[in-house]
Amino acid sequence: MTDGPLRPLRWDPRTRPCVAAIDHGGAPAHYSLRALFERAEGLSAISASGPGEIVAVIEFLLALCFAAGVCPRTEEQWKDWVVDERDLGDVAMWLKDEQSDDDWDLFDAERPLGQSTFLRPDLERCGVGPAQLVIERAGDYAQFMDHRHLAHETPLPAAEAFRAMLTQHQFGLSGRARVSDNNHGRALTNLVAGRLQGRVRVVVLGKSLAETLRLNLYPVSGAVGRLNTTWKMSGKERRTFEARPAGREPDGPADLHSYLGRSILMRPTRGPRGDVVVDRVVIGSGEVLALDPELHFEDAVRYEKADGTTAWLTASPVRELWRDAYAVYGAVRKAGSGFWHRLGKLPYQRIGKNVPYRLWAVGMVANQALPLAWSDGNFPYAPGMEEKLYRASRRGSEIAEDLAKTLKMAALTAFEEVYPKFNPRDKDDLWARFDARRDFWQAAKESFAGLLDEAIDDDTHVADLLIDYATELCDKSRALLDNRLDALPDNNVSHRAAGKAVRTFERRMERRDAPVEFRGERAQEDDGTG
Repeated sequence: MTDGPLRPLRWDPRTRPCVAAIDHGGAPAHYSLRALFERAEGLSAISASGPGEIVAVIEFLLALCFAAGVCPRTEEQWKDWVVDERDLGDVAMWLKDEQSDDDWDLFDAERPLGQSTFLRPDLERCGVGPAQLVIERAGDYAQFMDHRHLAHETPLPAAEAFRAMLTQHQFGLSGRARVSDNNHGRALTNLVAGRLQGRVRVVVLGKSLAETLRLNLYPVSGAVGRLNTTWKMSGKERRTFEARPAGREPDGPADLHSYLGRSILMRPTRGPRGDVVVDRVVIGSGEVLALDPELHFEDAVRYEKADGTTAWLTASPVRELWRDAYAVYGAVRKAGSGFWHRLGKLPYQRIGKNVPYRLWAVGMVANQALPLAWSDGNFPYAPGMEEKLYRASRRGSEIAEDLAKTLKMAALTAFEEVYPKFNPRDKDDLWARFDARRDFWQAAKESFAGLLDEAIDDDTHVADLLIDYATELCDKSRALLDNRLDALPDNNVSHRAAGKAVRTFERRMERRDAPVEFRGERAQEDDGTG
């Protein structure tokens, strides 16, 4: 499609506003890629529709830094870059002076940015509306999560399509693509999970976008690799689709952070106001990488499960990430090298409750091929404070878990008294009248955040903070239980049920193996030194 008889549609994120960011005054605005790097010190954070999109944008910005050679070469240099606030404006100059315009057009006929031209025959034949690009809306690619049919063709602005494409490359789910009867091979329809799917990605956030990028860059002793600007690149061997390949090893961090996890092709047109929009998209399987955990995802968090085995920290539909904050702090605490070790060795002069960094953990909750929600946790961090924060978060999580179990048992006591016999089909609705755990977990999340903010203060002791935290949560949980019981009908059965529920709650709080903080005592494992 053309803009008039001669000018083809072009859209270049280097110069077009494509990413929203917030300045230090809290004002949001959209910036081009060059502008992001030119103004990175004056911007506090990236803003987007969801956590996954923000992470995907940061991944791409890191890829640009590596590709431009704007990255530290040793651990000592990395520390110097962070401490001395090394300027990242060279990336903007690299984008302007050393990159071909043809490599940066989102809709170039031969090498569209981030896309695969081999899908062009499939675009008109089986391409559908552009909302399938947006993970949160696309569902399992068969029907939108808001129940609109996948073929709905509401146009997507080019900037939104660009960011959604980056998110698909990093977080795309496994499943089946809608590229039927294609000539490329049966494996094109077998979508492979993205590089960041299946684990939690931890990003260290600084006081500015520039500091966030410096913190998440890492030393490169060898080649930085090539930026993946399009599928068909000279000297770049891509997979075929006759079968799933074993995976290729990234040639450097620029390649790793910009890899094409999906085969995508978008069709541009003019919107009603003359802006460039996307009205049709086709998506197929993308690259498969052979990743070494020690080299390619240093930020990943290992934790010990109840059975003693270790696994990567992942997002869960039944457990918010804040409840596993101790695993994130534990990664710094145990690290002898790599990402977490570097972070823990940064110099820092403690001043009260002020923290220089936040550890932002992001993951996608999914049911096989169906995305359900983003899960994220944002935790304060200062170098040298990981031991104290680990103890506070681990014990804080244990206390909350115990209270949630107490609320469940109290609710069950009342439920069985009021409904000794019930239709199994009605159980969920009936049970919801008594179960206060959802409200409790929200209240506990707020208290937990306060606990960590207090723990960062040099003048506080973890054991004392935990007693105050436990007292606060006990009061909140009892009030939530009382609210549920007070809502029961005013009759003898309800009064009897409420009395039994309260006694169950109190017995649980007074049992010998309950957290000692419930009795106003310090946990034995904490010596009170901080």
